[in-house]
Amino acid sequence: MENQVTPEKKKKSLIRTIVVSIVLLVAAFFGYKKISYALSHESTDNAQVETQITPVLPRVAGYVKHIAVNDYDSVKSGQLLVELDDAELQTQLLQMEADVKASEADIQNAKASLNSTVVSLDVNKGNISLSKVKAQQAEEDYNRNKNLFADQAITRKQLDDSRFAYEQATQQVKNSNTDLGSAQTRVSVIATGIKKAEASLEAKKAAIEQQKLRISWTKIFAPQAGKIGKRNITTGQFVQAGTPMFSIVNDTTYWVVANFKETQIRQFHEGMPLEFELDAYPGQKIEGTIESLSEATGARFSLLPPDNASGNFVKVTQRVPVKIAIKDINKYRGILRAGLSADVSVPVK
Repeated sequence: MENQVTPEKKKKSLIRTIVVSIVLLVAAFFGYKKISYALSHESTDNAQVETQITPVLPRVAGYVKHIAVNDYDSVKSGQLLVELDDAELQTQLLQMEADVKASEADIQNAKASLNSTVVSLDVNKGNISLSKVKAQQAEEDYNRNKNLFADQAITRKQLDDSRFAYEQATQQVKNSNTDLGSAQTRVSVIATGIKKAEASLEAKKAAIEQQKLRISWTKIFAPQAGKIGKRNITTGQFVQAGTPMFSIVNDTTYWVVANFKETQIRQFHEGMPLEFELDAYPGQKIEGTIESLSEATGARFSLLPPDNASGNFVKVTQRVPVKIAIKDINKYRGILRAGLSADVSVPVK
């Protein structure tokens, strides 16, 4: 009986030995492969897909009148996205245009007044010439009468009358000169007022152009092509200038940013080939190349960068962002999404 059992036990032991040997060989093979891969590659799972995300912001405040897109819609560059109510701005524009017309009428009146003053200035100059002629005549009459009075050819009254006429003519010359100076001053004042009014008119016209520009800003167009993110506004909502309404995700340009440890990048250089795998699509290897290495560690871009000179120093391995260009990006455009996590592996040997 024992002779029959012993060969059976030997057979089972042999099978067990073979199975264990195979398992050990397979484990040794994959272990060697994994260790060899780890020794010849630098890897990190601290990586994600990036793209250009442009926020859509209103440049003027107002109530949302119409929203032309929905969440996650595809849009083209220059496509109308949102329209704000511009009724108040249009009313202000009408008031400004009416003010400009009133200012233009005031300028025309001022120019007419200037022309009238210039004409009166010419009249004053003519009056001065006439007054001088009369003054000269009165002076000659007075001098002649003085000689006649000395010869007792005229009476004292006649002499006094000629003297008074002479003094009156002289005063009239002075008055005419004063009127001329006053008219010249009025011309200068009116001309200066016209220049000031014209400058004010230009400022009002510039304000109108600015108002028209503000009205044009009530229609918000897509700054780039892509896909709309989640909307943060609804129709009828009041939005302030600069308030984010939603974002446009560029769906044509993608890249990967991998944050390698500072001890891993010593052999990295631009143009170095690599491969990565998205967590969302495991097993699908995507090729790429190193496009650039950041000039600063990721911690230097944080809100509160670490300062090793203050407090107790604890050395922490820093990470350096590495930008990766995707090879044959059109082939993978359907699976690329901004923010997807990735595992990146760079061969260094």
